[in-house]
Amino acid sequence: MPQATPVVEGLFTDTANGPRLTGSRCAGCDMPYLPVSALCHNPDCDAPDLQPAEFGPWGVIWSLARQDYPPPAPVKFDEPYQAYAMAVVDLDDGLRVLGRVATDDPESVDVGQRVELIIDTLAHDEDGKELSTWKFRVVEQGAGA
Repeated sequence: MPQATPVVEGLFTDTANGPRLTGSRCAGCDMPYLPVSALCHNPDCDAPDLQPAEFGPWGVIWSLARQDYPPPAPVKFDEPYQAYAMAVVDLDDGLRVLGRVATDDPESVDVGQRVELIIDTLAHDEDGKELSTWKFRVVEQGAGA
């Protein structure tokens, strides 16, 4: 089975410990960044030193919305369009990130639910090749604690 192509290179990886978002973290103030940042944007940081970092897999939904209509380009999706939940997730390691929630029932997703980072299909390109991205999957409360 052929490997899926990331919809954007360099934002996530599948490690031996599972999927992770790839960014950076300031060694001076501990501020996380996604994507990788060349400099710390914290005005109170007096010792910026950015290091490569991986984020995930566990977090909690901070906010969410249901995407009921097809978004404009360049967002990719397969036809027929299916509504999905978009969540702002506070990852346990300090990064707040936006991502789709992998579910067949977007109405079942709620603020405060525990989630796990996964790599999943986003859409297919014009040649039918699978494009992958990060998403979140709701897990049992207490999982990954």
